[in-house]
Amino acid sequence: MSLVRVQNVMSNELAKRTIFSRPPEPPQEYLLNDPTSSIFIGITKLFSVPFTWTFASLTNPHIAVVGITGAGKSFFVKTFLTRASYIWNTNAIIIDFAGEYKAWVRQSGGTIVALGKGDYINIMDLSGMRPLDRSKQIINSLEILTDISEYPEQRRLTTEAIEKTYANFGFSMAEVPPAGKEAPTLKDAIAVLEEKLQEGTYEYPAELENAIYRLRQFAREGEDFFARKSTLDLGKLSSSGLVDIDLSSLPDEKFRALAALFILQTLKEKMRAEGWSASKGLKALVVLDEAWKVASDDRSDAVTIVREGRKYQFGLVVASQNPTDINEAIFSNVGTTIMLRIKFEKFLSYLQGSLNFSDFMRKEISTFGVGQAAIDMSFQTSVQFPEVFLIQKIVGEIPLDVYTITVADILNQQELADINIQKEYYLEKIDLDSKLIQANVSSDIVNKVFKELDARNRMIDIRGLVQVFTNEHVSKEAIVELLRSFGLSDSVITRVFAYVT
Repeated sequence: MSLVRVQNVMSNELAKRTIFSRPPEPPQEYLLNDPTSSIFIGITKLFSVPFTWTFASLTNPHIAVVGITGAGKSFFVKTFLTRASYIWNTNAIIIDFAGEYKAWVRQSGGTIVALGKGDYINIMDLSGMRPLDRSKQIINSLEILTDISEYPEQRRLTTEAIEKTYANFGFSMAEVPPAGKEAPTLKDAIAVLEEKLQEGTYEYPAELENAIYRLRQFAREGEDFFARKSTLDLGKLSSSGLVDIDLSSLPDEKFRALAALFILQTLKEKMRAEGWSASKGLKALVVLDEAWKVASDDRSDAVTIVREGRKYQFGLVVASQNPTDINEAIFSNVGTTIMLRIKFEKFLSYLQGSLNFSDFMRKEISTFGVGQAAIDMSFQTSVQFPEVFLIQKIVGEIPLDVYTITVADILNQQELADINIQKEYYLEKIDLDSKLIQANVSSDIVNKVFKELDARNRMIDIRGLVQVFTNEHVSKEAIVELLRSFGLSDSVITRVFAYVT
């Protein structure tokens, strides 16, 4: 008996030691799923197990992707959308703030919607909704993008004007309109407010004038992208294959955010109207990339899609360099988080505090190469193993070739000491190719540029890069557009050109 007791004590003590603890990787049965209903992502780092993603055992199909520029975010998104289409025939709607996906979507045979370049959205379109619901959505968007919530009287006047406009066009506020009935525009709502002002009977004319001004900024001639008849059928977005909503030509962040909010609102209502279907997989994926204004606000419909999307087979993919830009309600509820390289300590601390991973995992994430990732999955049932694990590299449809561009040589001492200044930019070949195409660089010159970069082992300083472009007679305007797309400030760009002959 004494020997048995000694053995039991030793076993219990030894089991507590690190060498007997399971390594930070889920068991194979959680990683390797049916290949006909899951998406291959890569090979795990510790035990070389193929990892195939499915949301069947997860809390939901939503994904957050975080990592510095060039770490592999867009490469992952493109790979994921491509394979979801193969596996489940999933539709994809990319709300593209910077226009970085449009070249890839075009090459993939998808549809490009270029707002600000010939395409328009009437934000008063109903798309099968009740006017009462759309009115609330318009006001909600204005609350997110402007300070209208601080002025209750202006909010009331604007709400009444929108509702009266629908009534003037023969719509019942509480009923879904018949198909084909044309909706009014924002210009019609502005006219209602202007008529009230001209009557001269309202006791607070300044409030009316400010309400008019607030709406008019979205309806000025030449910038009336949301106050004209729509050029696309928003109701069909979620069933149109691969669609890129290119917002890069809109005047500023406020216009881009309004478009994104309206699209999300329409997709949310479409999701609810279609309901659940017996088909397996995902009906549609919505991608928000660097959409901080939309992804960070509690009132955004991105939050609603995260909370309700699973039961309607809708998935949301949110990608950002800065994880704190993603609303906590989204970040804490996504079923999967893909963590690529993170450099800044405050972002690492935020991730570690939110996902509760080890210091070992934190160190790994801070030193990742391009395409290496840590993955957190939230399972429906409680599990007895760490939910964060490492994969060797995201395996895509094409090789993940990366070019490194350094800018440290043109930064001043203060900038060099600033840990928040990114001193190297990592650009995937497919993204750099897309950026060159967007900057109207010819294919012959693109090939010459890549040949020169490859000869330099895919690493070059920013002055050398601009010199290559200049030698190939790329216009200064195109080079400036390209450098801005990297995230470089105008002051840094000016300094670059000072060194170029």
